[in-house]
Amino acid sequence: MPNPRNAHRSQLLEAISEFLLRHDLAVSPDNLLRAHAIMTKTNMRLANIVLDREEAGEPITQAWLDEQMSECDTTDSTSSNLDRLARELDRSMERFGESTRSAHEAASDYGAKLAQQTEMVANSSSEEEVVTSLAQVARAMLDRTREMEAQMKKSDEESRHLRRNLAKARRDASIDHLTNLPNRRAFEDVYKSEWVAAQAEMEPMCLALCDIDFFKNVNDTHGHDTGDRVIRAVAQALDRISDSCHVARHGGEEFVLLFRGLDLAGANVALDAARERFAARHFVDKVSGKAIGGVTFSGGLTDVFAHPDLSSALRSADAALYRAKEAGRNRIELG
Repeated sequence: MPNPRNAHRSQLLEAISEFLLRHDLAVSPDNLLRAHAIMTKTNMRLANIVLDREEAGEPITQAWLDEQMSECDTTDSTSSNLDRLARELDRSMERFGESTRSAHEAASDYGAKLAQQTEMVANSSSEEEVVTSLAQVARAMLDRTREMEAQMKKSDEESRHLRRNLAKARRDASIDHLTNLPNRRAFEDVYKSEWVAAQAEMEPMCLALCDIDFFKNVNDTHGHDTGDRVIRAVAQALDRISDSCHVARHGGEEFVLLFRGLDLAGANVALDAARERFAARHFVDKVSGKAIGGVTFSGGLTDVFAHPDLSSALRSADAALYRAKEAGRNRIELG
């Protein structure tokens, strides 16, 4: 009788092999682990973006897969760091609360002892005994107050330090450090909030995905430093389009743009003008001095409110980008 467990393993191995062969990926330990995570959906984020890319007809290259894994690792590391700092801040606030409670308790004790001494003064016939007793209570309270002040000052300084670190970590988590643009994580938050705001104000909103043409050739021919320079140049060109255009690095050589207050025609004019200006530039390899020539990008643009939800609009822009690539690149297609 066939073992169902073995049958499942066989199907999984076949799916992993088929995935690697279909995309011409090396049979390496890293790729096997990635393919396993995709097929079993143990890495749901990677599985979803691979599925979206396959449905759009875009290639799953080694460079692209490495980039996605790098972003996954960075995101996981960043999230872990933010969680750690948040936990430390919570603990610090708990300690501060404990110090405050102790101070209140000490003040209550002091008040009770003073009440006792007041009664003693009324009933005592020895002035010296009363003064001595009051001095002992005051000295004990002074020592206790100094101790509480030191503890509260330490807790306050620690909390301030942790708040600053947490705020910096949150800022760092939202920035792509190669381009200084917002990253994908930050864009997703902006996308949702701008969608709500634009709906409330009854303003148009358009979404674009842009991708550098033949970027792999630049990297392979001139090296990654030159490739990084090209990515930064495209980022700057897109970021200068308009104050009403929010630009973020979506990953690798791909950028996402959100046009608030512009309809499809207006956004198309603005984005296409930026594309033409950038295509007219000529780059030189700073190390070898050899001309790189013109670098171009393609884009897919869509009206966000022409779609039932945010994900549908993003998929429409991605499909339009694919059509722009298929139609010869260095162009903007509407979705």
